[in-house]
Amino acid sequence: MKLQLRRLWVVLIAILTVGLYVPELHTDAEDHADKNELNSGNDQSEENLAAGAFEEVEDSSWQDDEDDPDDTDFLLFFTEQAKEQTIHKLGPRISGKIESEVMETIFPAMEEIIEDYVNKLPEDHLPYLVIDEQKLSYTGEKIFHLHDPQADEDLLRFHVRKDLKPKQGYWFNFHYHEQSDGFESHHDIGNIYWDKNTPPKWMTH
Repeated sequence: MKLQLRRLWVVLIAILTVGLYVPELHTDAEDHADKNELNSGNDQSEENLAAGAFEEVEDSSWQDDEDDPDDTDFLLFFTEQAKEQTIHKLGPRISGKIESEVMETIFPAMEEIIEDYVNKLPEDHLPYLVIDEQKLSYTGEKIFHLHDPQADEDLLRFHVRKDLKPKQGYWFNFHYHEQSDGFESHHDIGNIYWDKNTPPKWMTH
């Protein structure tokens, strides 16, 4: 009788134990699935970020192309050449004393004049324009000319001359002429004071 009671007791305990203990296999599976989903989400997020960055680069490049048309390159070329020719015309002895004033007052005005004139021209005309350099004259007024080789004619002429004003001394007068009136009118750009003493010849070292 005791043996049978023991067996019955063991069976009851086994039944109760099996009913109460259920392995949490589904929890591990869910955790694994959550990790996969998270990793997948991260990968997709990184791909979206990369794609977005690529689109921004493409958009930025397109905008840069819109902001920097070819005529801007030509204008930059003309103004850089104009700056070089102005300093070349003055020469080291003169530019060594007044270069800062030329760069601050005269050249920005020159740049604006060139820009305004070039912007009025047809775009297909710009690649043929050149800066006609001053090469030999130590006494003439010419700094440089904006020249059209196809028509073999000047469009703008930039000059500088030495003016002696009583009781003041010498001034450099920068000015330009336009083709539209046969280069007759004298358009002032600006004046820079030199000294009471006679300035050196142009392009003097």
